[in-house]
Amino acid sequence: MYTHDTKIRVRYSETDQMGYVYNGNYAQYYEVGRVEMLRSLGMTYGKMEESGVMLPLLELKCKFIKPALYDQELTIRTTVKTLPGVRIIFDYELFNEDEELINIGSTTLVFFDMDKKKPCAPPDYFMERIAKYYH
Repeated sequence: MYTHDTKIRVRYSETDQMGYVYNGNYAQYYEVGRVEMLRSLGMTYGKMEESGVMLPLLELKCKFIKPALYDQELTIRTTVKTLPGVRIIFDYELFNEDEELINIGSTTLVFFDMDKKKPCAPPDYFMERIAKYYH
């Protein structure tokens, strides 16, 4: 299992009139967590796409527990619980400054060969970096 934490501060433009983060912004928070997790492994979406593989989104789940508020610093905990195959599932837990769990979610993405236009195995260089976290 591989887990990575990322911090993000809620910006005014991400909130509604009540000062709560608008629900549609959580997908963006998940993306920030996912991108930073990949970066922590020495990977980027750009590098993957340069090698001919992209990661389109197949599924998104989101559960709201408590609201995130303007100017709070949030922790996005991103976890890949199982070794990826053609699909990779990212699980998310968002915590507020008081370390209260405020949101949980997951995304399923598919490794996709850009030339062949079909799903594919994860690139070897990616698997070499992440496989050591699984038994």
